[in-house]
Amino acid sequence: MDNEDDDFISKTRRKKDATALQVMGKELVQLSPEQLARIDMPETLREAVVECKRLNKHEAIRRQMQYIGRIMRDIDAEPIAAQLIALKAPTARDNALFHLAEKWRLRLLEEPEAVALFSHEFPQVDAAQLRTLVETTRAERAKGSSPKRFRELFHFVNAAIKQQEKKP
Repeated sequence: MDNEDDDFISKTRRKKDATALQVMGKELVQLSPEQLARIDMPETLREAVVECKRLNKHEAIRRQMQYIGRIMRDIDAEPIAAQLIALKAPTARDNALFHLAEKWRLRLLEEPEAVALFSHEFPQVDAAQLRTLVETTRAERAKGSSPKRFRELFHFVNAAIKQQEKKP
């Protein structure tokens, strides 16, 4: 009798687990083909996910998602969940590039010679456009208005850094 109590899983728990597996299946379907190729999973699940990506009718997609959930109930989904989490997590390189862009943005706003230094380090950047963006951002900050230009400056700097990073 005691052994039966240990194996008992409530209906609510089973439903929550099934829903979590369906959510994970939906995440798999939303991955790009390159990302999906990097995930280690049983071939039946891979085929079901690829088939779901091909479908475009709502009801067909819903049925396929239920099928994916059923497949996932029969396998150990923990390794797949861990791979999905790792796929979504930013890499150390992404974090470093983000912090570098943030440092450059602040430096551009605080140091007058920073535009020339940035233009020298990232020659593909339009220096006139950068200078204008820095000036409008400074004016925006002086007025205390919403940080629209501040964000634009970050995106500009971040794009320049990422573009340089892609070059061999």
